[in-house]
Amino acid sequence: MKNNRNLITGLHPVIEGIKSGKQIDTIFIQENLKGELVFELKKLAREGRIPFKLVPTEKLDRMAPGKHQGVAAYLSGIEYFDIADILPTIYEKGEVPFLVLLDRITDVRNFGAIARTAYAAGVHAMIIPAQGSAQINEDTFRSSAGALHHMTLCRDHNLKEVLDYLHGSGVKIVACTEDAEKNYFEVDFSVPTVLLLGSEENGISNEYLKYAQEWAKISMPGNIGSLNVSVAAGIIMFEAVKQKTAMSKV
Repeated sequence: MKNNRNLITGLHPVIEGIKSGKQIDTIFIQENLKGELVFELKKLAREGRIPFKLVPTEKLDRMAPGKHQGVAAYLSGIEYFDIADILPTIYEKGEVPFLVLLDRITDVRNFGAIARTAYAAGVHAMIIPAQGSAQINEDTFRSSAGALHHMTLCRDHNLKEVLDYLHGSGVKIVACTEDAEKNYFEVDFSVPTVLLLGSEENGISNEYLKYAQEWAKISMPGNIGSLNVSVAAGIIMFEAVKQKTAMSKV
């Protein structure tokens, strides 16, 4: 359970929290709660790319017994950025963008492990959906071994728009999927790249797969179907590191 010191309750406090620029992880709104302030809260949440969930009163009662007024929000332990603000600065520094986009990675241990490896591999930013991603909590930070404190994390409601933006900005989209024909070491990672990783249960959504310029797989001998997503992510990220290191020595 999250620390109650990170909990804001009540319509007005949560709205003012958003307006004052507080980094909010998730907003919980009582089902069927109506009114102008509820409409304003949802509008602010969408504009600020803050995920919100409609939940029964019982859940809010467990979070903040008797004092939630139908709304509660957890403050985030990290700051979220917009990829449209991050990518130009990478190019301006003369660096080759290396990004990771996570599609429905909901397990906090996998999320944290990917963040840890991404930080070690020099990934410039991780991109996650506002809905359907692992919560950033104590377990996530622990799994990342503190890397999340240093990793640039971008969150967006519309990953299709993000993929469109990246493609238009010269970033190659590489989907990691066992359905690929090409092995991961056959992919050129020396160019601007975003690595697209999907959930272990369902892989990458078809709606995102179609944006990829290349598909890459890790060939597995024997009867093992696939690797844990965080392990697979590490193998491919450090293939990119190997290629970039080789290029720098030429």
